[in-house]
Parts: sequence; structure tokens; C-alpha cells
Amino acid sequence: MIRPIHKVLVANRGEIACRIMRTCKRLGIKTVAVFSEADRRSPHVILADQAVCIGAPPSRESYLNMGKIIEAAIAQGADAIHPGYGFLSENDLFSKAVQEAGLIFIGPSPESISMMGNKLAAKKAAKAFNIPMVPGTDTPIADLNEVKKIADHIGFPLLIKAAAGGGGKGMRIVRQAEELSSQVERAMSEALSSFGDGSVFVEKYVTSPRHIEMQVMADQHGQVIHLFERECSIQRRHQKVVEEAPSSILTPEKRERMGQDAILVAKSCNYTGAGTVEFLLDDTGNHYFLEMNTRLQVEHPVTEMITGHDLVEWQIRIAEGHPLPVRQEELHIQGHAVELRVYAESTIGGFVPSTGTLTRYRVPHGEGIRVDDGYHEGLEIPIHYDPMIAKLIVHAPSRVEAIEKMNEAIKQYEIEGVETTLEFGQFAIMHPDFRSGQFDTHFVEKHMDAFLKQEEKVNHTLARFAAWYYEKEKSILTIPTAGKD
Repeated sequence: MIRPIHKVLVANRGEIACRIMRTCKRLGIKTVAVFSEADRRSPHVILADQAVCIGAPPSRESYLNMGKIIEAAIAQGADAIHPGYGFLSENDLFSKAVQEAGLIFIGPSPESISMMGNKLAAKKAAKAFNIPMVPGTDTPIADLNEVKKIADHIGFPLLIKAAAGGGGKGMRIVRQAEELSSQVERAMSEALSSFGDGSVFVEKYVTSPRHIEMQVMADQHGQVIHLFERECSIQRRHQKVVEEAPSSILTPEKRERMGQDAILVAKSCNYTGAGTVEFLLDDTGNHYFLEMNTRLQVEHPVTEMITGHDLVEWQIRIAEGHPLPVRQEELHIQGHAVELRVYAESTIGGFVPSTGTLTRYRVPHGEGIRVDDGYHEGLEIPIHYDPMIAKLIVHAPSRVEAIEKMNEAIKQYEIEGVETTLEFGQFAIMHPDFRSGQFDTHFVEKHMDAFLKQEEKVNHTLARFAAWYYEKEKSILTIPTAGKD
């Protein structure tokens, strides 16, 4: 049964809220924005047809307040809620509450979110379909002695991971037996404080991995397809900085195998909507199931660029009850796309947030250049939320051309008032390892010193030029004037 959506409340902020609203407007669907007191002047508030303030700046009092969001949707006559990513997007209780309120949740079912949100449950579901797994446990760790037995069996190095949550929290690498006890205790403590669940699992640590994910889409009629892969190996603190599609190292055969495994993972939890199945690829070409993200990914634009399809439109149509608009064999990779996440962060300080006001903000333009942002000149970058300002995406016929286009787009991007990751992004994409495709998830830690030295050299040169210019101007201003005739 088709249930048309006429008005969508976007339960998010920033660039993803704006991005969802643009598709809704193109489809003739009205939009409702929710905002905290810190976001009154934000673009997503202005872009929406209606806007409702739902609380104070802290997320728990606004963007994480399920009751206020659902109340706002009902009060404004919305048919559906789109959660975006982050905040409540992977909260099964929120999905269930939306449905119980008689609204459409533009995302998977509460059951699918719950199953894939717990890494142990996700591994168990995927294992039933013979999806390749990194050697390790598929049940929660009970005590340290159990961990020691596992370590003896699979060997070091090990990776301790929180069973619930993500973003690198509750994650510890254990390289030798002497540090096992302390690292397990720290992982459990961090998992408990971050997610309210201290359970962890142990797996073999893949030393030189690539992080490759497959975009899947599933409708309510049992059809599941994949829209190829995204390479996400350039990361800091287990969070992605540069993404591209397709990967530079996958053969067509490997792409098809990983795509089919991703489809099976989606089928293992009766998935509907947009989802991402993440894999690790080791240095011998073996891939292992990592986890499934039950939402739209931050990096979804690179998939849109190489396929020509709007994933948010597909999410909405699937939520309405429509079947998928294409079959797997109708999908083809068109060119190459690269995305850079532009964060308000100090790279020299170790990727720490840089708050302040955008005193100058000019985005690049041109064929094959896309900017998804959530700020404009004069706005303040608040301390309460993720410091991402925008996503810069480029598309070109080949990978080499896409990298060059990204380099030029970064040069055109003007941001003043806060420090950003633009310079690091330029360093990363122009690095020989990235250009050759020979890199892994350790790229940042391997090359950070070289970047810092480069920045130090640039800053030293600028300081010398500033000193020279100051002295030059001072000498001009102090030239004695000629006497009277």
C-alpha cells in the first residue's frame, strides 16, 4: 500500500538537514525544521517551510529529545520524520515512538536498527549467511580470563570494541599480553559511560586494513540492491576525513562479491531503506564484515555522483511504499567522486574543535563541484555539536581528474574566523600514497608529522613575509618630506 508523504519533519540540523530539505522541495514535499536556541539563524531553519524551537543548545535538551520532536511533527501536521544521521537516527526507541505516533519513520524498522546497532547481534545475524568475519568473539566478554583465552587462540594484536555504539568510543588496540588487563578495563569503562552498556567483544586486529563500505537500498517488497562501494580509509580517531567512490583497488569481481555480501547482511535483518555495510579489507585482499550503519551516511554524496541517483529521494519513496526504481543490472559506475569533510578544527592542535564566527565564507563553484553545508558568513560555530562545517564533493571522468579538481576546489574555498581541515585535506589528496592508491587506515598517523612540518614551514614563510612587509611600509611612512622651495 502506498502512503504518500506531503510534509516531512527533519529531526536534525546543519548540512544534512539542508540536504534533505532540498530534495523534499524538489519533490513538492513541505518541510518542518526543528532547532535549538543556538541554531535560530541556521540555514536549515530558513530553508524549511515551518520551524519549531525544541530547546536549549545541549543535544539532550533539543535534538535528542524524542518527545519534543514528535510533538512538533504532530503539531505542524507532518506525515513523516527523517532523522538524517547522528543524533536519533540509529535509535530503535525513536523509530518505534515515531511509528506509534502514527507517523512514517524514513528509515528502517526498530527491529533492524536494534539488531544492527549491537555489533554482537549484527555479527551473529551476518554469520548465519556465511559472511566473512574477522576472527574473534561473537558473544559479550564475561571476564578477563575469558579474554586471555581468546588472545591465546587468535594471537596479538587484538582489537577490543564496545558492543554498542561507534565513533571509536570503547575501542582499544592491544599489541601485547602485558597491556591486556588495563586496556580491556578502559574499553569497558568507556563503553559503559558512552552507551550505558559496558559489554565488549574481541577480534583479531588487522594491521594494514582498508575501510571499504557498500551502499545498500532495500524496499518493502523484499528487493535489495547495492550501489557500489566507498573508500573511507583516510580517518582520524576512527572518523572519516576523505572518502571516494569507487575504490581504487577493487576488481570488478571483488566489487560484486562484496556487494552481494552486503545485500545478504541487509536481508539478514529484513532491512528497508538506505543502509551501509562496512568491511575491512586486508593487505591480501580478504574482506571481513565490520558493521552495518542503519541510516544515511555522511559520505553518501559520492555514491550519488557516480550513480546519478538521489538517495534521499529513494529513502522517501521507499518509506511511502514504492518499489525500488531500478534493478541491480541497471546500475553502473560513472566516473569518480571524492569528498572532503570540512571541519572547524585545528589540525596542528591534533584535530581539536575550533569555535568562532565565520567572518568570511565563500564556497567554490564549477562543473562537477558540490558543497553540502549548513552555515553562512556571519554565523558562529557552536561548541555543542559536531564541528563539521561542510562537505566538499567533486566528480570527474577519472580518479586523477577528480583529485585535481578537488585540489583546485580547496584552493577556491575561503573560510576565515575559524581554523579548518582544508589544508590537511589538500595535503592528503595530493600525497603520493593517496594518488597512487597505496594507503590504509593508518594514513593520518603515518603522515601527520610531514603535514605539521609543512605547515610549520608555510607559517614561518608567512611570518617572514609579514615582517618584511611591515618594515617596508614603515620605511615608506617615515621618508622625510621635501622642504619648501
